[in-house]
Amino acid sequence: MSVHQDPDDDLAAVASKPAEISRFVVEAAMHAPSVLNTQPWWFSSAEGQISVHADLDRRLDVADPPGREMMISCGAALFTARVALRNLSFVPKVSVLPDPDLPNLVARIGYGPQQVAPADYERDLYAEIPRRRTHRGGFDPAPLPDSVISLLRSEAAKEGATLAVMTDEASLGALAGAVQAGEYALRLDAGRSREQAKWAPPPGSRRRSGVPASAYPANPDQTEPSFPGRDYPHGQGWGSPAADASGVPRSVGLVCILTTKTDRQEDWIYAGQALQRVLLAAGSHGVAAALHTQPLEVAELRSFIAAFLSDGQYPQMVMRLGSTEETAVSVRRSLDEVLL
Repeated sequence: MSVHQDPDDDLAAVASKPAEISRFVVEAAMHAPSVLNTQPWWFSSAEGQISVHADLDRRLDVADPPGREMMISCGAALFTARVALRNLSFVPKVSVLPDPDLPNLVARIGYGPQQVAPADYERDLYAEIPRRRTHRGGFDPAPLPDSVISLLRSEAAKEGATLAVMTDEASLGALAGAVQAGEYALRLDAGRSREQAKWAPPPGSRRRSGVPASAYPANPDQTEPSFPGRDYPHGQGWGSPAADASGVPRSVGLVCILTTKTDRQEDWIYAGQALQRVLLAAGSHGVAAALHTQPLEVAELRSFIAAFLSDGQYPQMVMRLGSTEETAVSVRRSLDEVLL
């Protein structure tokens, strides 16, 4: 692109060619978060339509046999594709699980000739897509402004989900205990440990999926209460050096649970859309997110969280939100590998 060329002219050129639209949208959708960065999706396209498919070969068969986390991941990719279409001024029309005979067809996204310029907040969401990274540590001590918390709760509600904030010490401690129990259960389960190790390549690996050593700290931050991350290095000493070696506990951040009223396959997809909407909106306000799925992979712990910490709704993600200067390096598969 010429330095004198208007970026809007480039977008208009893309929007005039169906093949370029598909590549533009899918390239954005590939940046969505996914469990263990499995990227369990592929995409297909036709004129005026892009489809999101679940890739069963990338499902976690031990940790996620129903495919709940896989569908949440695909839902996040679906929302990201919606944002990318809006950045091209298209108005996406989404059909979730449109064909009962194709259970792995997550959604079809249609778009027609009608164009409406994106609002400023939609442009802000799009700008965050390539910058968003999952944080795996503690946060700076400054609390989030009430206005930002209110915004993030409303963003989740737009996708049919609830962002429940843990405000009292008892609830926060109980949820921390559930995360700890979930992580210990994972470490004691040989099958799950092997499955996780499969998605944690060693330093220097050229793999474009999984959680690389550049994406987590070699020495995890201590927070109070403790919300342990996954043990990706598994005693190998992998990971990036700590930005703060003082050993002083860092802030746990704002702890939340993303929930849905029911727990059907479509709810998991809606939860994924809500998750990505919250993450992108948070990023546009300088807020990073740490995600904890360990307790939700243990049926008893998930039931406990539903009964006592989320008003009987179904927990789909445990999140911590806060400010940090730390950055992580992630990886993504090539566009040609996922756009078929």
